[in-house]
Amino acid sequence: MLAGHRSPSRHVVYSDRHIPSRAASSRLDYSLLERDAATELPAPGRGGGAGSGEGLGQDAGSQAAYAQLLRSQLLGCPPGSPERASAGSSAAGHAASMVPRSPSKSPARKLFRYTTGDVDGLRAPGEPALLSPAGAYGSPQRAERRIPRTPFKVLDAPGLSDDFYLSLLDWSATNVIAVGLASSVYLWSASNSKVTQLVDVGPDDVVTSVAWSSRGNYLAVGTGSGALQIWDAAKNINRIREMGGHTARVTCMSWCSGALASGSRDRGILLRDPRDEAPFHTCLSGHRSEICGLSWAPDTRHLASGGNDNTLCVWDARGAAGATGATGITSPTPASSPRFRTATTPVHRWREHEAAVKALAWSPHSHGVLASGGGSADRTIRIWSATRGSCLQAVDTGSQVCALAWARNANEIVSAHGYSQNQMHVWRCPSMTKVATLTGHSSRVLYLSVSPDGQTVVTGAGDETLRFWNIFPEAKGKTGAMARDIGSHVRASIR
Repeated sequence: MLAGHRSPSRHVVYSDRHIPSRAASSRLDYSLLERDAATELPAPGRGGGAGSGEGLGQDAGSQAAYAQLLRSQLLGCPPGSPERASAGSSAAGHAASMVPRSPSKSPARKLFRYTTGDVDGLRAPGEPALLSPAGAYGSPQRAERRIPRTPFKVLDAPGLSDDFYLSLLDWSATNVIAVGLASSVYLWSASNSKVTQLVDVGPDDVVTSVAWSSRGNYLAVGTGSGALQIWDAAKNINRIREMGGHTARVTCMSWCSGALASGSRDRGILLRDPRDEAPFHTCLSGHRSEICGLSWAPDTRHLASGGNDNTLCVWDARGAAGATGATGITSPTPASSPRFRTATTPVHRWREHEAAVKALAWSPHSHGVLASGGGSADRTIRIWSATRGSCLQAVDTGSQVCALAWARNANEIVSAHGYSQNQMHVWRCPSMTKVATLTGHSSRVLYLSVSPDGQTVVTGAGDETLRFWNIFPEAKGKTGAMARDIGSHVRASIR
């Protein structure tokens, strides 16, 4: 009968043909498991009865975390990368998607379905897989340090000279800022904002440079007449002595322990010991124009000097020797110092700069590494090796380089610029990658100094203001309380 007739059963034909993709990420392009419709499995050793729901949820979370770790280590997926899940899947469903589906349920879509890969690349075939979670989860990437682009404090400094060749600002180790304003020197305490007038050189003279000693107890003051005064600013505010030797204005000074070097428009560099009766004991003669910058190296042996003759010199102060009396220069007179030595040959003399060299800074991180900056016709920062005697790197800043300072807590440099940008840059060394650009001054940023804790930078410009910037990171194990002591966004006058 027709009712009892059975139609022959249809045989399912399986095809084994597979066209592979030759892309580098082909192993990720085929989804072998259906993630959206996957079912959760109970944890091993747990019953499926009452009370097992909480354990199942914990096991699903553990499975998801373990699967994410495997993807991160084996396939190179960053931790926390989004999965190829459907828009409607929840977090729990996503966690359970890594559990193999129950064999009683057939897949809802084709087994070999082409999908877009969710990683950029795979590990190299020979590279070992590190299954320890310490690499991806134990040491997260450090967040990029944020540098504020604006100053947190501004001080009015009426009378601050707009002269590229002077050095009128310095921050002591005792947290006191000295600034030369016209014929006077003022001290501003960063701890309590107290202002003290240290000296007034008179109506016929002008302050041209200031420099604190290493411990911050003595302050050297250079004048336009060529005189140099030493002041005790730690205990009793009084002048210790006045030292001669220069015949023109004293434009820059640099301390090294108890020794003091001074540079002048008379083209001479004098090495002094304030404890000695003589005003100076050594004269360094190697520049043909005004001395713009001086800086002692951390090894206390080498002295860098920059001049308006576009020349950078490095001197060996211990090896400086010569004939008695002044030879080759007109600055020191035998009458003012009957016994002194003269050195005319520096260890290095570099002429790569095409403008005056004022900005100088020795690296506190690498021995013998010196940074220098050129004027408006040069605009470059150069990194030198005093050990090799060569230039390691040069970068065009696009603006006159007026001052440089190396960070003590990080391998970075801050540079102050004049024409035509009047701004500051922070550079990461040794690559000289620009980290930040800071603006605020309306005139050339001629003067720059760093706080004792190495975090705060104070700058002075021809706009007659001092601005405080929080630039460098704090030292490890210390808290940055100095910037809080200075105050925030309070505008006052230093006079």
